[in-house]
Amino acid sequence: MRSALTVLLAFAAGVLLATWWPGQPAMPSLVGHPAPAALASVDPDAALDSDADVDSWPSQAPTPEQVLYAQPRMMRDALAQLGPRVPGKPNLYLLVFAGDGSEDVFRNEAEYAARLFAQRFGATTHSLVLENNPASLTTRPLASWSNLETALESLGKVMQPDQDILLLYLTSHGSEDHSLLVDMDPLPLDQLGASDLAGILAMHPFKWKVVVVNACYSGGFVPPLRGSGTLVLTAARSDRSSFGCGSDSDITYFGKAWLVDALNRTPDFIEAFKQASGEISQWEQKDKLTPSEPQIDIGSGIAGQLALWRKGFTPGPTLPFKPATPAPASTTAVAQ
Repeated sequence: MRSALTVLLAFAAGVLLATWWPGQPAMPSLVGHPAPAALASVDPDAALDSDADVDSWPSQAPTPEQVLYAQPRMMRDALAQLGPRVPGKPNLYLLVFAGDGSEDVFRNEAEYAARLFAQRFGATTHSLVLENNPASLTTRPLASWSNLETALESLGKVMQPDQDILLLYLTSHGSEDHSLLVDMDPLPLDQLGASDLAGILAMHPFKWKVVVVNACYSGGFVPPLRGSGTLVLTAARSDRSSFGCGSDSDITYFGKAWLVDALNRTPDFIEAFKQASGEISQWEQKDKLTPSEPQIDIGSGIAGQLALWRKGFTPGPTLPFKPATPAPASTTAVAQ
C-alpha cells in the first residue's frame, strides 16, 4: 500500500521530470494511490522523522530531501545511458531493482548483474539499475515504486513491443505475505507486493518479459505474474526462505548460482535456472538448511523469443564476481 507522502513526492518528481525531460509523462501512473485531495493533510517532516532513524543516514551523503529532489534528474540520466537499440533483432532491456539499502549484498548483486550483461551479452543488451544503498545515493536512482513505474514507462517507449524482451531482476528481503522490502531509511518508501508488481507490469505493453524475484517466499510472486510471453524465476517457493543475504555476505545463494555461475556458462536463462537450482540444493544440503526450492514458470512463446535474442550475439568472456562493497571475512547462510 502506498503512503500519502510518497504520492506527494511522486507528484513533485513527475512535475520536475516533465520540466527537465520533454516527452515524458507528467507523473507516474500512481497505481493504488489515494485521491489527490488526501495530500493536503500530509506533514512531510513528521513523516520523515516519526518512523525512521535519521541518525543512520550517511554523513557524507546529500540530505534525504536532496536525494528525493534529485530523482527525476537521475532517472533521466540513467535512461539516457541505455544506448541505442540495435535494429533488426530482438534487444533485451535489463532493469535491476535492489530494494534493501541496509545490506550491501543486494547492491553487490545489482552492480554485478549490470556488468555481466554488458560484457557477456553484447550491444543488444541495455541495463538500468535502481538501488538503495548509502554508497550509491549520488550515482544510482533509488529503487522505489515511483522510479520503477517511471523506468517501465520510459522503456516501453524505446522498446519494440513485438520483438524486445524486458528482464526485471528484483533482489531484496521477502516476507511471508509475499512483499519485497523497499528500504532506504529515513526515506518513506512504499513496499512492493506480488499483486502490486503484477499490476504495475500490466499497465505497460511488454509482450515478452522475464521476471526474476530473488527473495525469501518469492514463489508467491509466480501466480500473479505468470502469463503468455512471460518467464518467471524465483529464489524460493512461496513458503520457504532463500539464503545468502546478511551483512557478512557478498552475494545471495541465488545470485551466485544463477548470475555468477550459470550465466557465465550459458546465455540460456532457463538452462541457467536448472543449473542454479541444482547448485543451490547442494549448498543447502551441505549447510543442513531447509531446501528453498527455486521456482520457474514458462509462459507460451517466451522460450522461443529468448532463443531468437541469443542468435543475435556471440557470448563475450566470463566475468568473475567482485563485490561492489566487500563483506567481512566470516560468512553465514542468512535467510532473505
